[in-house]
Amino acid sequence: MFLFSKKKEVIGIDIGSSSVKLVQVKDLKGSFQLLNVGIVPLPPEAIVDNTMMDSTAVVNAVKNVVSGLGIKARDVASSISGNSVIIRKIVLPAMSSEELEDQISWEAEQYIPFDINDVNMDFQILSPDSIDPSKMNVLLVASKKDIINDYVAVFNSAGMHLTVVDIDSFAVQNAFEMNYDVSTEDVVALINIGASVMNINVVKAGVTLFTRDVQMGGNLYTEEIQKQLGVSGSEAESMKLLALESRNTALIEVLCKVNDSVTQEIRRSLDFYNSTASEDRISKIYASGGAFKGYGLVDAVCDRIGLAVELINPFARLKFNEKEFDPEYLKEIGPLMTVTVGLAIRRAGDK
Repeated sequence: MFLFSKKKEVIGIDIGSSSVKLVQVKDLKGSFQLLNVGIVPLPPEAIVDNTMMDSTAVVNAVKNVVSGLGIKARDVASSISGNSVIIRKIVLPAMSSEELEDQISWEAEQYIPFDINDVNMDFQILSPDSIDPSKMNVLLVASKKDIINDYVAVFNSAGMHLTVVDIDSFAVQNAFEMNYDVSTEDVVALINIGASVMNINVVKAGVTLFTRDVQMGGNLYTEEIQKQLGVSGSEAESMKLLALESRNTALIEVLCKVNDSVTQEIRRSLDFYNSTASEDRISKIYASGGAFKGYGLVDAVCDRIGLAVELINPFARLKFNEKEFDPEYLKEIGPLMTVTVGLAIRRAGDK
């Protein structure tokens, strides 16, 4: 959303708090071909609360995934989320995009809880206001400059050029809209749960109606296993990943308890949207992120919120050579790669 140049292809690199993920695609005029996909784990505590605590480890992970796949391209699209990002749907007097470009700084100042000089901003004009046609709805996005500067520095150190900075929830939306046909009348919730942040984005006809980031993610499961079962962090992570094959009753109880907490947070957000929206009610949830592959969360959300939940497969409509990419492997890692695919199909210069 923040950095733009002439339109050209980019590599999608998602720096999460547990891993660095990469997807590279080739534009085939209306569709995309998968060229590369890779995941490199990060050490624990390399990124904490969306802050890079060990930038050297992150740089090395980026270098490893790029060199390991033999990638020569150097332009990157990456994304951010969490407390450092402000997303607001605001109403402003109707004007052209060029006019708003000139005025956005002082128009936005009242909506941003940071010094306006300390943030990067972008906007998207959504539609005329339904109540007052002399006004328009605008999606305002702002992020602290120091967060983006950290990403620029990491990619520069890895020999890459950060060309596009997106927002996680919008990258998920990008991947979703490429792969799924949804009626323009349907309101859907796109929920992505990473290691430390949950992104919730309510969308209708390609337009964001409500978005929220919650500081809660897959690490919560690991921490609770560690605390309740008295095991190390690495043991807890392994137990979490193998829970579906486990017959460990105590482990299942811990996971179900965390599922309850995550589901309550999702319900709270969706109830808030439903209580304030003049739009239609949410009809379905599309889910991504590692937590949704874990024990019972899809069923818990479906049961307690009363909506169908479908895992997003971001590779569904990507063309690929089955001799190079195992379809079952892509399906298995798909929920983990939704943000990354959404970044890979961005182009520098897109709005």
